[in-house]
Amino acid sequence: MIKSPYDQYRKSSVQTSSPGQLLIMLYDGAIRFVRTALDGLGTKDYEKVSLNLGKAQTIVSELSVTLDQSSDIAANLNVLYEYINYLLIDANTKKKPEPAEEALGYLKELKETWVQASKMVSSSEPGVVHG
Repeated sequence: MIKSPYDQYRKSSVQTSSPGQLLIMLYDGAIRFVRTALDGLGTKDYEKVSLNLGKAQTIVSELSVTLDQSSDIAANLNVLYEYINYLLIDANTKKKPEPAEEALGYLKELKETWVQASKMVSSSEPGVVHG
């Protein structure tokens, strides 16, 4: 049961988003969780660190398993996702920010790539008006 207006909005936005928008939302979530974990590392709140790095790992794993294996880029992305997950695990087990910061950099770059690709696809769709 959805309780708050925010939850209703979030559910509605997921249900009405394009695949490209959903992908970007996943990257946004992973980025947010890694940043929150880095904040936890700074304050030595290791429960916060573990919880949020785990959430980021779940998203990265989902990105990996949903790759279209028929595309040429899927293998390269899969290797990168595996490495990002390795970095997140390393940051969590060693309680060091550097691996999480490196993972964050990759996630931000990937998100920006998909944002640009989504814009290119949207602008090439006939009959679609963009504001």
